[in-house]
Amino acid sequence: MEEEEVEGATTSETPPRASPKASPQLNRWSRARALLSGHRLDWSALRNKTTSSSPPSPASLSSSSMLDEKSPSISSEEHDRENDEEEPRTPRPGDGKAIYMVSDGTGSTAENSVNAALGQFEHCLVDRGCPVSTHLFSGVNNMDRLIEIIKQAAKEGAILLYTLADPSMADTAKQACKVWGVPSTDILRPTIEAIANHIGVAPSGIPRGAPGRKPLNEDYFKRIEAIDFTIKQDDGALPQNLNRAHIVLVGVSRTGKTPLSIYLAQKGYMVANVPIVMGVELPKALFDINQEKIFGLTINPVVLQTIRKARAKTLGFQGEMKSNYSNMEHVRAELNYANKIFAQNPVWPVIEVTGKAIEETAAVVVRIHHDRKKKCFIPRISKRY
Repeated sequence: MEEEEVEGATTSETPPRASPKASPQLNRWSRARALLSGHRLDWSALRNKTTSSSPPSPASLSSSSMLDEKSPSISSEEHDRENDEEEPRTPRPGDGKAIYMVSDGTGSTAENSVNAALGQFEHCLVDRGCPVSTHLFSGVNNMDRLIEIIKQAAKEGAILLYTLADPSMADTAKQACKVWGVPSTDILRPTIEAIANHIGVAPSGIPRGAPGRKPLNEDYFKRIEAIDFTIKQDDGALPQNLNRAHIVLVGVSRTGKTPLSIYLAQKGYMVANVPIVMGVELPKALFDINQEKIFGLTINPVVLQTIRKARAKTLGFQGEMKSNYSNMEHVRAELNYANKIFAQNPVWPVIEVTGKAIEETAAVVVRIHHDRKKKCFIPRISKRY
């Protein structure tokens, strides 16, 4: 009888829960990001998912027991069991420190913020003295995927930086990072709270790309129009339309007019660019428009020659054509010719683009453009929402 009771007790025990499966979508997406960053993720561990216990559910993370640090948490117990069963991944020497960026939108805010911050460590990053690899996870709009990413960050010893508009998602990220020992920073929340206190309005907590929002607003269509206009006005095409441009760029070949034009177009500016070529007169329409729209671009001759040599090789230039295009004497002559034109038109600001990123040159152009347009005492770029 006692044996039957013991047997019945053993059969009535709750069967162990099945191990959670890794998200194939997360695997594919993160693998692509890893390849772009040159950093190999520990996919064998992520695919096998051999943890005996399941990760904390979204409900447990966002529940009051999770938020109350003094109360016992199931998530903490499961975390301890996982630590006993799974060894954290040790990054290879060449991998560098991992930075995870998580966003419920496109991730551009997180990526731009991290890139700006990494600029303060160029002295170390250039010679790989402190290698870093970044991994962007965009469109993270559910708890399960967020937890998967945080667990992987814990295995890699990564820092997690996030821009999550939904307060519950942001709180979950914060608490989950505490549970798994992942250093983290909320990039967006301090700014949102500061603006909310300043204007006296509570934030919506809805990501920009969420259903119900209207990303296809007037500004969006203005950007599309600007890009379309800029592409058609490339390299001096359709000079009769120069009067419609917000900004006109002028310079010799390979001073970065086209990429700068496209970058500015994505910001909503209608840009035309006109090449300066020795022996070819600039279009008359260029001098008929508002001269404050026009910006000259110049560059160091040695750098220009290097760029032109690479370009000539790509285009397959041969013989005299190659010699004229990238010959130092010809390069200097073209730049001197351009400088004479700039001197004859002192209203045109001339920007030295040597060693500047497109974003830096664009910032100078936009700042001067807005200063001239608004006639501000202190130069600024102003927008009204």
